[in-house]
Amino acid sequence: MNRIAANALKTLRLLPRAALILVLLAAPVLAVPMMRADAGSTIEAPAPRKSGVGFVLLVSLQRG
Repeated sequence: MNRIAANALKTLRLLPRAALILVLLAAPVLAVPMMRADAGSTIEAPAPRKSGVGFVLLVSLQRG
């Protein structure tokens, strides 16, 4: 009977630590759907202007 009580006590002592680790691992997984639902909070940079310098450079390098 003493061995069973010792095992039960050991298990009960590990339970809060296991729950904490589980919560820490599950938090990012549960946060992803909440961030996707709030699509209005996405901040995007303005689109860069196209200057066309790359094409001019490519043509000038091929001629030389």
